[in-house]
Amino acid sequence: MRFPRASGVLLHPTSLPGPHGSGDLGPAAYHFVDWLKSAGQTLWQMLPLGGIGPGNSPYMSSSAFAGNVLLIDLAELQQRGWLGAGALAQPPAEAQADPRRIHFASMYAWRMQRLAEAAAAFASGASAADQADHDAFCAAQAGWLDDYALFMALCEASGWTDWSSWPGGLAQREPAAMHAARQRHADAIAFWRFCQWCFFRQWAALRAHAHAQGVKIVGDAPIFIAYQSAEVWARQDLFELDAQGRPTVEAGVPPDYFAATGQRWGNPLYRWRAHAAEGYAWWVERVRRTLELVDIVRIDHFRGFADYWEIPASEPTAVQGRWLPGPGVALFEAIAAALGPVPLIAEDLGVLSQPVKDLMAATGFPGMAILQFAFAGDASEPFLPHNHRHHSVVYTGTHDNDTTVGWWARASEHERHHARAYLNTDGHDIAWAMMRASAASVADTVVHPMQDILALPSDCRMNLPGSPSGWWVWRFEWSQVHTWHGQRLAELTQLFGRA
Repeated sequence: MRFPRASGVLLHPTSLPGPHGSGDLGPAAYHFVDWLKSAGQTLWQMLPLGGIGPGNSPYMSSSAFAGNVLLIDLAELQQRGWLGAGALAQPPAEAQADPRRIHFASMYAWRMQRLAEAAAAFASGASAADQADHDAFCAAQAGWLDDYALFMALCEASGWTDWSSWPGGLAQREPAAMHAARQRHADAIAFWRFCQWCFFRQWAALRAHAHAQGVKIVGDAPIFIAYQSAEVWARQDLFELDAQGRPTVEAGVPPDYFAATGQRWGNPLYRWRAHAAEGYAWWVERVRRTLELVDIVRIDHFRGFADYWEIPASEPTAVQGRWLPGPGVALFEAIAAALGPVPLIAEDLGVLSQPVKDLMAATGFPGMAILQFAFAGDASEPFLPHNHRHHSVVYTGTHDNDTTVGWWARASEHERHHARAYLNTDGHDIAWAMMRASAASVADTVVHPMQDILALPSDCRMNLPGSPSGWWVWRFEWSQVHTWHGQRLAELTQLFGRA
């Protein structure tokens, strides 16, 4: 599917301002959409919308289908009468002291307590209309919601231990054990269903506002999902697990630019033969549900569909592993047969094998170009704007890169010399020089990280691949955004035909 020439901004909702410890689906999200429109932008790209996992990563969610309950706008629940007048009066102290960072431990506890209060109020006094809407949502989403709600209830009850260690037949989902658990944990199951209803209801309203402002949402779907997730527990036959439900092999990448010993992600690998045997139905449903939330889907680590790095679960790093063939074009033929043409962006970064190149050509999905990678070589470097492809998406950097200001501070002298000459800059305004080159590219789509719009340094980067903790915490404040930011961005967008 070919995209029109367009421009957008990369910002995860957790990075938005707001009084409750992290960004959410509340007023700041609506204001950001309005700001995007005023700045001439038609795309809002974000990271996965599922719940956070180890290290607070949105790429290790407890479900491939559920929304992140920490994004729920608590003020809206208060307006509906499900939270008392003083429930939001004292947000986490750390959030007040440092509003440009998410302090996950205190924020999580504070928000979850308010959600519990709201769920209890809803259970005891929901209006007939709200109850009917809630019940309709639960019925429509039962295919994933029932397993998710029970899974989360069992995780809580077990102290968040791995599901393979659950006793009494629960790990292997024996019918009697499942029935007893649903009765025993009925209140907790109701809580998680309530939270998902709130998330999807609020998300639908925000997305409708974005569409009204001419802004499309670009979502993100990690190729692999977390071991500690409802879907792995529910469909153990689709993953490379042993008889006790433990992974035998795990996902990652060999040593590369980002990590000397590679990256061992900890995700279980798919049992692709089992997926093929059922016509890739699980993947069809995943893409279908994702496109109910967003307008365009970026698939993270697309190369894994062509060939993937298999690491024995016993290995401490990703150095020892092997490349194995993925499902290839058959998966995407099944998706297209079920859903028609789908608007996907393929994250095709890194060293690409011939099977990956063949898969990109066969699917026709746009790939990605990263400007920070463009200046280490010579004029033949494919990430330099004069070598870009029309059918692609260009970024200065992604959530895994340093900010452009931070990259410049650490760049080699060769890279700096090349960039100064190529961009016709002395480097004093490097973020905007790089953004201008991105906007001028022939690539159909350009996406600017919000950190680069604000020319922020390294301590504002979103993630450092291979580093398990301390990331995903960056937030901005509206006081950092000046009128000229939007005006300058709009001028670039207009100048290079992306309006």
